[in-house]
Amino acid sequence: MRFPALSQIMSFNGGYLDTVGFLALQGLFVAHVTGNFVTFGAAMIHGADGAVAKLLVLPIFCAAVVISRLVTFRLEAKGLPVLRIMLGMKTLLLVAGSILAVTLAPFVKGDSWQLILVAALFVCAMAIQNAAHRVHIPTAPPTTLMTGSTTQIMLDIAELIRGGGPDRGASIARIRKLSAAVGLFAAGCGLGALAFALGGTWAFWPSAVLAALSLFSAEARPKA
Repeated sequence: MRFPALSQIMSFNGGYLDTVGFLALQGLFVAHVTGNFVTFGAAMIHGADGAVAKLLVLPIFCAAVVISRLVTFRLEAKGLPVLRIMLGMKTLLLVAGSILAVTLAPFVKGDSWQLILVAALFVCAMAIQNAAHRVHIPTAPPTTLMTGSTTQIMLDIAELIRGGGPDRGASIARIRKLSAAVGLFAAGCGLGALAFALGGTWAFWPSAVLAALSLFSAEARPKA
């Protein structure tokens, strides 16, 4: 049986974790952090709590990306399996976040320290995923943000409608590749919502399991 590609696991997990996080953490995005700008603005206008948490996740995400990249430089200098180690760190963060999510739930207040702590762990995990994607599998479709991929799919469809020209084959291949990523992300969102409806914050655990499974993907396996 062919093991799913790393980007496929990441896409599904990105949609899954973002949905569970949004439902469990008072509307906070842990994978698609730019969405928190919108929810932050809404919280300010409506006077709802959660504005502080939504504002904090961006610098936390940025710091995690910088730190993870600096760590990879050290790992590369020592000749260690960089991607595998970073995916392992991501898995540990998801495990820690899942344990605390179950232990500290329910998160009634959007700016409570409990919610911010759990959110920070998940945001750091997804920061590592985003950084690993950009550095180690840059040709793979985005795994946490589907707007650009969907736009490109529609542009390629428009090209095919008008005849396709000499790049018809490239357009078809790109549509297939990007559609798989978008479809997996959407499937993750749907199953994440279902899992949270059935299990509450226990729904975070499958994300940690998926991250652990990604260690066995072809891209993450040690090279001979």
